[in-house]
Amino acid sequence: MSFNKHFFYNYLVDFGLSNNTAKYLNIFILLILSLVIIYLIDIIVRKIFRVLSIRIAKTSKTNFDDILITNKVPTNIAHLVPVFLFFELIPVLFYDFEYLRNLTTKSVEILSIILTIQIVRSILNSVKDYLKTLPRFKDKPIDSYIQVFMIFAWLTGFILSFAIITNQSVWKFFTALGAASAIIILIFKDTILGFVASIQVSVNDMVRIGDWVTFEKFGADGDVTEISLATVKVQNFDKTITTIPTYALISDSFKNWRGMVNSQGRRIKRALNIKMDSIKHLSDEEINKLKSIQLIESYLTSRQEKIHQFNKEQNIDKSLLLNGRNLTNIGVFRKYAQAYIEAHPAINKEMMIMVRQLAPTTQGLPIEIYAFSADKEWKNYEYIMADIFDHLLASIKYFDLEIFELPTNSNF
Repeated sequence: MSFNKHFFYNYLVDFGLSNNTAKYLNIFILLILSLVIIYLIDIIVRKIFRVLSIRIAKTSKTNFDDILITNKVPTNIAHLVPVFLFFELIPVLFYDFEYLRNLTTKSVEILSIILTIQIVRSILNSVKDYLKTLPRFKDKPIDSYIQVFMIFAWLTGFILSFAIITNQSVWKFFTALGAASAIIILIFKDTILGFVASIQVSVNDMVRIGDWVTFEKFGADGDVTEISLATVKVQNFDKTITTIPTYALISDSFKNWRGMVNSQGRRIKRALNIKMDSIKHLSDEEINKLKSIQLIESYLTSRQEKIHQFNKEQNIDKSLLLNGRNLTNIGVFRKYAQAYIEAHPAINKEMMIMVRQLAPTTQGLPIEIYAFSADKEWKNYEYIMADIFDHLLASIKYFDLEIFELPTNSNF
């Protein structure tokens, strides 16, 4: 008590001020001096903590302590020292002023709660940054878990602060919170949905950071760069960013290309539409002419011999090509396309290679190429596919086939 009243108080009274004025001015001066001293202590403690943490980080083998320093964990912890010192000074500074003492005590307690939450946040961010340096955690939605934890941390801090301000029990606050749960659920609907979705996405391993996804509803086609509690960010191939609600990953349909990326090849699945009236049986002269194509020479020789033998044994009248067994230009072209793709150096020979005929349509007869390129990079994949179809389109005329095209003005 003597400290509070007699440090500046007597000088102020001697200066001619009234007792009440001298008392308040004395408190004000002491408060300013205390805050200045606390601020200087805060600077000194922060520097000490930082120097010590840097020295410890240099001697350690792990980089986790470096990440702690980057996220200002030692600095945030250092702030607790001056706050605790000021908390101990409050009874001395406001000995004769109960209202100010209570108000300041509550303010410092709330400040301590906020500072504790900041320390927890910086530690969690450090853990997140450290885990992202580990290969097995790089593609995990760690941000979602950190955000969920921080929501509970801030909610707890808010409840404790409310209890300090109102001098009410925390349990009374929870009772009132239960009564207002319907409004709370409505306000935090997206957060709750995002929280549930984040858990399901992680447990079911639906999406990872770095996955290539296609989400037609949101116009997203690119790589996942971030998975948070509320949103998933996708960097499209045109470098734009599409933001998708996290809960849309479980409520809507999307395509994840991870299976293709992890496989040994990227699928090529495209058809050539053959003009129907260009399809025909092949005569021996036409078959002999096609034998000059090296990829199918042995095939044509073998098949021609077997067909001749069959027709001879069955006494088939070959004055009409329709009779008996015959080769067709479309069948020979399919065999050529199969042989060409199987010999192509950019095609993965360990995966399925197939040239098949699909059902006829009003746009002709589709001959579909089904194979897998060994190179999965988009640019190279497109080049390989174009190279294959460039060749097949240019080869079609050698089999007396035509590609179907809709009529244009020049046709009329």
